Amino acid sequence: MTTTAPDTSAPLANSVTTGVRMAGVKKVRPLPRAIAYATLIIASVGFMAPFLWALYTSLRPFSDTQENGYFSFARALTFENYTTAWERAGFADYFINTLIILVPAIIIILLFSTFLAYGLARFSFRFNLVLLMLFTAGNLLPQQVIITPLYRMYLELPAPWTQSGEWANTQFGVVMIHIAFQMGFCTFVMSSYMKTLPVELTEAALVDGASVWTQFWQVILPLCRSPLAALATLEFTWIYNDFFWALVLMIGNGQDQPITTALNSLNGAFFTNDNLVAAGSIITAIPTIIVFVALQKHFVGGLTIGANKG
Repeated sequence: MTTTAPDTSAPLANSVTTGVRMAGVKKVRPLPRAIAYATLIIASVGFMAPFLWALYTSLRPFSDTQENGYFSFARALTFENYTTAWERAGFADYFINTLIILVPAIIIILLFSTFLAYGLARFSFRFNLVLLMLFTAGNLLPQQVIITPLYRMYLELPAPWTQSGEWANTQFGVVMIHIAFQMGFCTFVMSSYMKTLPVELTEAALVDGASVWTQFWQVILPLCRSPLAALATLEFTWIYNDFFWALVLMIGNGQDQPITTALNSLNGAFFTNDNLVAAGSIITAIPTIIVFVALQKHFVGGLTIGANKG
């Protein structure tokens, strides 16, 4: 009678395989993770501190800060500064002026940059790369360098549909300068994204008899929602917060200026109520916060597109 020894090779092989897998897995050390969390917390506090301090200052009466200083505990917190800033600066009219500049600028920028990006990403021609570099190089030029010749050009360009008859001191001129400066960046981002889309999508549509417009409108554009949302959020923030072009190009037409220039009316010639300016700054910042919170999911998704592609 013979006995068969138990087969231990299979468990041994499984244990060796498990050991190899465990050896390949790196253990997350608690110290680096703690350092990362501490760094993120410090950075978050650093970014939030100016906003929170402005919010705290805007709720304090001027008499309180005048008597006890800004680095002190408030005796009372009120919304009086907000109502005073809203009425004195005329924020309602300036918000309307901002929308008149902001909405057409963002729509035209995203629409035209998407057209250009599709042509640069899907069609090969001789000056394809040179044209893309030209659009990108326009963003590297400081705005302050060209303000003098640009303003003289604005004085010469005719605009018969405006009251002044020229581009200067009009909302149309501010919209056009935003389109000129922001379209290059949006074209670069959209063309880079469209190059990651499979060519087979448009080839299949072409086989089905789709025209170039149909390929763009029904195949490519629906896939660009995330980058368009990210760009819309960025453009809204940049154009809304613009102070330089609105002040220089509309220096002779204060009643049509956007919201950022309204804060100037809260500064006196010999005296400035910093509590009132803080309240006006918070009022001005509210729309950007709302837009970012509303589009946060699409904004983060647009920024991380292509991050996991090798």
